[in-house]
Amino acid sequence: MHNRAIATITSAILLTLTAPAIAGQVPYAASTPDIAISGRDRVYTADQTSNTISVYNPQTNKLLGVIRLGKTAPENLSPLYTGQLLVHGMGFSPDNHTLAVVSVGSNSVAFIDTQTNKVKHITYVGRSPHEAFFTPDGSEVWVTVRGEDYVSVLDSQTYQEKQRITVGNGPGMTIFRPDGKYGFVCSSFTPQTSVIDVKSHQVVATVKQASPFCPNIAATPDGKQIWFTLKDTGKVQVFNAEAPFNIIATLDTGAITNHVNIVRNQQGQFAYITIGGENVVKVFTTTNTPKLVATIPTGELPHGLWPNGDGTRIYVALENGTKMTVIDTIKNRAIATIPSGQSSQALVYIPNAVPTGDGLANLEPLGKSGIVAHLVMGAPGSSAKKPATTVTVNNLGVIDLLEAAVTGLQPKSMYQLALAERSSQPYGKLQPLAKFQTNPSGAAIVTTLGPIGQVVKGDADVQSRRYLVIVPLKDDVPGMPVQIQLQAMSR
Repeated sequence: MHNRAIATITSAILLTLTAPAIAGQVPYAASTPDIAISGRDRVYTADQTSNTISVYNPQTNKLLGVIRLGKTAPENLSPLYTGQLLVHGMGFSPDNHTLAVVSVGSNSVAFIDTQTNKVKHITYVGRSPHEAFFTPDGSEVWVTVRGEDYVSVLDSQTYQEKQRITVGNGPGMTIFRPDGKYGFVCSSFTPQTSVIDVKSHQVVATVKQASPFCPNIAATPDGKQIWFTLKDTGKVQVFNAEAPFNIIATLDTGAITNHVNIVRNQQGQFAYITIGGENVVKVFTTTNTPKLVATIPTGELPHGLWPNGDGTRIYVALENGTKMTVIDTIKNRAIATIPSGQSSQALVYIPNAVPTGDGLANLEPLGKSGIVAHLVMGAPGSSAKKPATTVTVNNLGVIDLLEAAVTGLQPKSMYQLALAERSSQPYGKLQPLAKFQTNPSGAAIVTTLGPIGQVVKGDADVQSRRYLVIVPLKDDVPGMPVQIQLQAMSR
């Protein structure tokens, strides 16, 4: 019996030693050693409404504070405003010591020292940039200028633009193959992804997208595949990272498909995708025929996501949830939620971002940026437990910014978000808030400003109380509500 036990233990040790090692997390190559979670690591989210960067310690799962890059509305609407506006995209340097933050509304890239949380430089580029990523050798920063038709190439030492690479209208994001040979630029307005030779800065191929709106793209650490999301049609496409750059798979993932990222751990290599319309992360194999292996509930409107240095965790920004969710990638379940700034978009995880000290310099408390209210909407008579639409009302002081992640409507159709006098028939007089058109998957992200929280709160005066509804529009004439507010406002 004793010998059998020794033999079993020995076999287990040999199996462990001979099992294939899985290492290397994005954006690095598979050959890069894994890095275990440490208090020196940092997670960052770009908070579009509060114009902040939320900074987290992943070892303790604590929000450490925010880097405030700008003010909220209406202060940022002044013609003399000098702060950043619509803090949105993020990338980081290969040495893990510089965070690059794109602000869409102020056309800027802020370079932040991860040790001190201090802005080192701000570079202004063309109209409505979206994302910025360092080349794998760290010499350049490629900024996709989505409001125009080029990638702005910045020198990573001087932060000055050195060249422009012309691509199709509306470049959304650049990601690089880990070996640095190619950069892949998907588009938000033109249904094609450009393949660019990094050394020559020349477009060498294009890959057809199934639809125009690609907000996010990822490369597998093994250098074999490129994955990109299509937010307008709720799809993800996968193509070969080598010529002829052929499409491998087209997946129907769900309305408001946001970001994709790659995880490598002891179980293999997987693609994790945020599906905003379903409030989940879906996990697929990265085989030539990708298979769905897990669906993980996250909270309201998951957006950006990034794995830690050894692939045992992935961190997810909740745009409408005003939190960050931590997922255990071995068990594929959420294990923590942490407060964040308002309307988080991109998220990055940087190992060893703070080599020395506590890394708390120049951080501010979350403060009023953490004041939000949440509600849900759905068809009359439906359950609030399975809503079609989630709504967040971000408190900006004297006014609120409402953001609704709308799903479940007719594709490519006109609707109106409005306030009704009553929550059921007869709904009474409607007060329009925002007109919008759904995308091909019957979804939309709808935003509007105003003192909305005051009138939709559950404890509001009976005479002033109003209820959110969505009504179809035909020739600008509203019909009967197809979605209504299903629960009272809570802050």
